[in-house]
Amino acid sequence: MIEAELKARVHTPEEVLRRLDERATGRAEVYQDTYYDDPDGSLGKRDQELRVRTVHGPDETRTVLTFKGAQVDEVSGSKPEHETRVEDAEAVHAMLHGLGYMPVIAFEKRCRNYDFEARGRRMLATLVRVPELDGTFLELETLVNETDTQAALADVRAVLAELGISEHDLTRELYTDAVRTHRH
Repeated sequence: MIEAELKARVHTPEEVLRRLDERATGRAEVYQDTYYDDPDGSLGKRDQELRVRTVHGPDETRTVLTFKGAQVDEVSGSKPEHETRVEDAEAVHAMLHGLGYMPVIAFEKRCRNYDFEARGRRMLATLVRVPELDGTFLELETLVNETDTQAALADVRAVLAELGISEHDLTRELYTDAVRTHRH
């Protein structure tokens, strides 16, 4: 599946929050993300990502292992995504170490997630604050087959517009790069 996703800088978080609250009930979650690569950085060189994310929510803590392939859409940066829930976060970290992968960056994201249907698609909107970075971001995504990526991105753009997000607000900047820059 392709994660057809766009990310934007949010200039009026309260207004976007109000509009999201009209669509669905939000849930506050804190993500602890650790990204891995092999010692020569070959995943990054191939535009791939390997991540362990532990999500702390109001009712549960869960961990997911995610692999993202190289982007299939240059404008949005949308990528194939394969994700699975794991029972034991520490075991997964140990397995990745045992396979030769090393953590390259870890950081926290404070999120408010909204699941809803729009334009005939299941969508996930995530309002994001990364404590190390200035500003608020909005990610809007839907999972699709590769042949439907462009149509899905058009639908995502339309919903972003309904939320008060313009094309000028869109960003391709990765949190990993922004955090790395902030730390150096």
